[in-house]
Amino acid sequence: MLPLAILEAGLVIAWSSGFIGARLAADTTSVFLVLFWRFVVVSLILVPWLLRQMRRGLPARSLILQSVLGAFAMFGYLALGVKAIELGVPVGTAALISALQPIVTAALAGPVLQERVNRSQRIGLGLGLAGVSLAVGGSLGGASLWAYSLSGASTLSLVIATIIAKALPDNTPLLPSLAMQSIVSAVLFAPLTLLNGGIFPSLGPRFIGAVAWFILFSTIGGYGLYWLCLGRSTATRVGSLIYLTPPVTMIWGWLMFSEPITMSAIIGFVVCIVGVLLMRPVSGQR
Repeated sequence: MLPLAILEAGLVIAWSSGFIGARLAADTTSVFLVLFWRFVVVSLILVPWLLRQMRRGLPARSLILQSVLGAFAMFGYLALGVKAIELGVPVGTAALISALQPIVTAALAGPVLQERVNRSQRIGLGLGLAGVSLAVGGSLGGASLWAYSLSGASTLSLVIATIIAKALPDNTPLLPSLAMQSIVSAVLFAPLTLLNGGIFPSLGPRFIGAVAWFILFSTIGGYGLYWLCLGRSTATRVGSLIYLTPPVTMIWGWLMFSEPITMSAIIGFVVCIVGVLLMRPVSGQR
C-alpha cells in the first residue's frame, strides 16, 4: 500500500483538476451535460466491480450509505458549485469558499466524530485560510448573494459527506463504492441536463475531452483518493488538504492556459503548505 503522503499529494493534484475540467466544460454546449455523461461513463466502467461485489454479498446499509455519499459529495457539491459559477461567482472566489471546508469540518469533527483538534492544528487551519486568501486575491466580483449562497452550500454538501463517511465507516471496496456514487449522481444530474437543453451527448472534441478529463482526473483520481485518504487519516486532516487546491489549480492554469501566477499566489501557496504540515493527525486518531 502506498504511503499516506503520496496518496495525499495525488489527492491535491487530482482534486484541483476539477477546476480545470470546469474551464474545459465551459467551452462546450452545457456544463451539466458534461457532468451527466461523466457519471454515466464512469458508472458503465465501474459497474462490473459493483456486480461482482453484489454477488459476493453487499448489505443494504452499504447501498444506502454509498448512495447518500454520492448525492452529497458528487451531485450536491458539483451541481451547486457549477451553478454558482454560472451565476457569476468568480472561479478564484469559488475556490476560496470551497477552501472553508477544513474550518467547517474541524468544527463538526469534535462533537460528531470525537476528533480532538489541538493548538497546532488550529494554527494550521488559520494559516491555510490565510494562504488561500493570498493565493486567490480575494476578489468577490459582482454576483448576487444567492449565487454566493449556492457556493457555500456546495462546500457544506462535501463537508456533510465527509462527516457521514467518517462517522459511518463502510468496508465496501473503493471501485464498487465509486460505482454506486456515480450511478446516483448520473440519475440526479439527468433532470438538470434535460432542463438545460437536452441529454444527448455532443461528440465534438471539446465535449469528449472535457468528459475524459473529468473521468480520469476528477472522478477516479479525485474522489478515489479522497475516500482512500479519509479511510487512513482524520476528517480534519483530509479537509485541510483542500487548502492546497486553489494554488495548485493556478499552476494547472499556468501550464495549460498560460495564465500568469502572481507573487501573492506564490506566497499564499507557501503559507498553505505550512498550514497543512501543522495539520498532522493527533496521535491515536485514525
